Amino acid sequence: MIGTILIIFLGSALHFTYALSGNNPAVGSISPVNESVWEHLKMVFWPSLFWILITMFPLRRAVSNLFSAKAIGTFVMVITIPAVFYSYTALVGESILAIDIATFIFAVIIGQFVSYKLFKKNAIGGSTERIALIALLLLALVFVVFTFYPPHLPIFQDSITGHYGG
Repeated sequence: MIGTILIIFLGSALHFTYALSGNNPAVGSISPVNESVWEHLKMVFWPSLFWILITMFPLRRAVSNLFSAKAIGTFVMVITIPAVFYSYTALVGESILAIDIATFIFAVIIGQFVSYKLFKKNAIGGSTERIALIALLLLALVFVVFTFYPPHLPIFQDSITGHYGG
């Protein structure tokens, strides 16, 4: 529950930090630099990674599947947002801010729920944990690289300006 609230709060704050920083590239690495769907995924990814770091030390001995449970939950969040966004905009024909905000909150709740359910199983460990950690680190790297070098695909295109990147 605490993680869900923290991720929603920090993710919401991240929406504004790039502009507030004077478009600082370092801040842009973890904050949305434009109104593309991809950049908004940072709003769930980075706070989720922060929450993993917070929970890692107190839970590392009690839970054998910390990274795999958290990684799967984080990937669920990152996949849910574009899946819901592109589904509803295909039906409605436009983006609706209230639905976008609800999608963000829904994705966090679902991702944290999945993570919690996997924690309770507590049956995975060893190489699966290392793979999960590597997957999270690779996704972090992809978020940083694609901030500065975004592919020219619709998910990376700013819905307001039509540009890519910051």
